[in-house]
Amino acid sequence: MIRRWIGPLIAGAVLGVVAWQGTLTMAPDALMHLALKRVSAVGGPNHFTHAPLATAASRAIVRPSPDLAYSSCPFDLGKGPLLIDAVPVLAPYWSLSIFDKHTNAVLVRNGMKAAYKPFRIAVLAAGQVAPAGYEAVPVDGRSGIALVRILIDDRARFPVIDRERRATTCRVAG
Repeated sequence: MIRRWIGPLIAGAVLGVVAWQGTLTMAPDALMHLALKRVSAVGGPNHFTHAPLATAASRAIVRPSPDLAYSSCPFDLGKGPLLIDAVPVLAPYWSLSIFDKHTNAVLVRNGMKAAYKPFRIAVLAAGQVAPAGYEAVPVDGRSGIALVRILIDDRARFPVIDRERRATTCRVAG
């Protein structure tokens, strides 16, 4: 009687492993595709969109923190490298993160009120070259998201921080 169930049990285990591996492989790409679609719908690709502070109704992608100001630049490298001129904001915390099409973080720069100096990044697909003066950041594929997060410790300061964060830009080279 047990022999009769060994084949189906092995087949079930193999199918379970295949489904698990397929989910692990495809989920990041599917999630990034959805995120790019939602973020691009707000302002289009290759430039920063500066979101207002989160409220209980804010749910574009994930549950955002009400203490963070978010700016996002969904990118498409089909027409050339993405150039990011980053100007950190003097706040308790500021970060720039770049995620590739698989949701991998390919660059993270952050600080806590110290070393807030402007810097330049060129996000590159295979075969693209960074212009002079830009740090090369290669990504897998041609799409992804650059995300700036700023900690807002005092909401009364948000209007000033909001103006300052707009100095960080992204654009296609050329």
